[in-house]
Amino acid sequence: MNIILLSGGSGKRLWPLSNDIRSKQFIKIFKNPSGSYESMVQRVYRQIKSMDKEANITIATSKAQVSTIHNQLGEDVGISVEPCRRDTFPAIALASAYLADMRGIRPEESVIVCPVDPYVEDAYFEALKALKGQAEKGEANLVLMGIAPTYPSEKYGYILPEDNHAVSAVTAFKEKPDAETAKKYIAQGALWNGGVFAYRLQYLLDKAHELIDFTDYEDLYTKYDTLTKISFDYAVVEKEPKIQVMRFAGQWKDLGTWNTLTEAMEENIIGKGILNEQCSGVHIVNEMDVPVLAMGLHDVVISASPEGILVSDKEQSSYIKPYVDGLEQQIMFAEKSWGSFQVLDVEQESLTIKVTLNAGHSMNYHSHRNRDEVWVVISGRGQTVVDGMKQSIKTGDVITMSAGCRHTVTAETELKLIEVQLGLGISVHDKQKYELEYELK
Repeated sequence: MNIILLSGGSGKRLWPLSNDIRSKQFIKIFKNPSGSYESMVQRVYRQIKSMDKEANITIATSKAQVSTIHNQLGEDVGISVEPCRRDTFPAIALASAYLADMRGIRPEESVIVCPVDPYVEDAYFEALKALKGQAEKGEANLVLMGIAPTYPSEKYGYILPEDNHAVSAVTAFKEKPDAETAKKYIAQGALWNGGVFAYRLQYLLDKAHELIDFTDYEDLYTKYDTLTKISFDYAVVEKEPKIQVMRFAGQWKDLGTWNTLTEAMEENIIGKGILNEQCSGVHIVNEMDVPVLAMGLHDVVISASPEGILVSDKEQSSYIKPYVDGLEQQIMFAEKSWGSFQVLDVEQESLTIKVTLNAGHSMNYHSHRNRDEVWVVISGRGQTVVDGMKQSIKTGDVITMSAGCRHTVTAETELKLIEVQLGLGISVHDKQKYELEYELK
């Protein structure tokens, strides 16, 4: 199967675990078969590969998410990088051109597009195979997956099928309704539009060339910031006369809010937490190294991270976004392709960070104009280069770098550092990168 996974925006409804860099699909809260925790994107990627080892998976995403994707899925996963946000039609057009020009997918092959973050079981991936097969028949240019609704949701658009067969022509699309209107749609046999569909690659390339003036993937990427923002539904789906919907009645959950996310969690507590016996329906997700104690609470979610602390009634947690949008703060945690960092302390003229560097990975060779830095190795082994001088480092070593000094570090084992930045006007933009003159070994 050729699958494009759409990896969306920041997912602020799961604050304080999500932020502008760390989207909801990268939060590790699900147990995998080995008993360790995995994220939504790791879970879906693993599920696809377990069903089809040869599946060609491409993740369509923004620049800000690339490092985290490589960190969680490795370097081999295909990524179609959007230079900027232009909504789902340009993103799918770019990913389709990437498949054709960079991955060599033949025009007659079918492609499945789906979100990266639904909570699903094996039946969903069997349905994706069936969706692929239906697209290959050529009876329709687009084949949608319509999800059998379990309640009158106001979060989804609705698909009205012509009949109640497993595969049906589509008679109409309906915008996200209020609850009463949704009940009427469901009574008419309507299905949720979960943004899952399949097409032959040539169809989408033709549609992209019809609506966008470009020659190939490289050309489309170069002019991406000039494209009109438009959703795939508006640009293609609602204008396509040859369209079918395939019914899916298996488990499918959009884990976009704390309320829905806690429904899928296998445990009530992740991290350090205690619930007394009078608690019911309470979930704790704690990324801090301090305990959280809850007593006598009901239907509450408590989440703590370096970004902040949330204590909310589960139903009310769905309305978090406008409050989070009003917060202005530094990113306190992020995953990078080389590892991760967590901000420990912020002062006017200093910043203290815990850096975890994965074994075999390096930072860029770089310098800072406006700040000095000190590294204290708290675990692991590695090598540093400071102004061209190579040095082996281990637990307990201290490395100092003055402003303007070129430096990098490579981890031989997992390497943990405390980095102290000292200076006026400390900024992520104060960084000059250089080519390293030789390989670190």
